[in-house]
Amino acid sequence: MRVTRKAAALGAATALLAGGTLVGGPAVAAPAAACTGDQLSDTGGAVRTDSTHVRFTVVNNGPACTLRGFPTVALAGQGSPDSNKPLRVLPRGEARPVVLARFGTASTLLTFTPVLGEADGYCASGADPTVAPSLVVGVARTGFQVAPTDGGQFALCGDTVRATAFRSP
Repeated sequence: MRVTRKAAALGAATALLAGGTLVGGPAVAAPAAACTGDQLSDTGGAVRTDSTHVRFTVVNNGPACTLRGFPTVALAGQGSPDSNKPLRVLPRGEARPVVLARFGTASTLLTFTPVLGEADGYCASGADPTVAPSLVVGVARTGFQVAPTDGGQFALCGDTVRATAFRSP
């Protein structure tokens, strides 16, 4: 048995040598470190895809990194951090690691319980709607204050938001 292992090892080593150069498979890179808030920036706001959905995207401005999980979300306190209203995030989907190359992007889709009716809207639950000019979206231990790109405000019923895990396009 011992001779067979040596012969196999010698055969494998001989097969890897070609013209005095070691030929092997592709190098395996070390996993990218976790993204930090310092290396991420937002893409300029929260893009409303319809009346209840908002897409928030971050850009990696540093070396390759790994982003994983779901954002935190709060309604901004209209100038006073003491007035922020944290929202309960209900995760949608599985959180998988997303490796972001330099200038790579990842997005999450936020879904709010809609306000019904016109200008003074109402909530199906009977509660009063909440309206705020901006959100604070937390990712990589950093908060990004974002406003809707269409110039409107965020309006929702209740204190929850559904969010997908960050994904690369």
